[in-house]
Amino acid sequence: MAMNRTKNNVRLPPEVNRVLYVRNLPYKITGEEMYDIFGKYGAIRQIRVGNTPETRGTAFVVYEDIFDAKNACDHLSGFNVCNRYLVVLYYQANKAFKKLDAEKKEAELVAMKAKYGLNTPGRTETKT
Repeated sequence: MAMNRTKNNVRLPPEVNRVLYVRNLPYKITGEEMYDIFGKYGAIRQIRVGNTPETRGTAFVVYEDIFDAKNACDHLSGFNVCNRYLVVLYYQANKAFKKLDAEKKEAELVAMKAKYGLNTPGRTETKT
């Protein structure tokens, strides 16, 4: 009971999240093996292991409790699995979408310049 009271007084850094993003996983790791490794730190709501060429070797681990996620992140970053050292980060949606957003803005800018006949840097207009 006393432990719950102290938990409520703890201020967590803003990046701490219930969702962990794990990189550098062995490609053949199974969901069961992930539960064995990450389940030691608390109740897990969901684990999604990457299964496409772009997402292989990565996973998302969602904990029920933010303190369990913090504990897992603190202890499992650098953990050796099949001679690979895990990289465990807090998932940050804004960072994940930043690159996508920048590419979208660039495409919009190019389209806008084309629409209004503006030069884009590096392009030379030829006069006839």
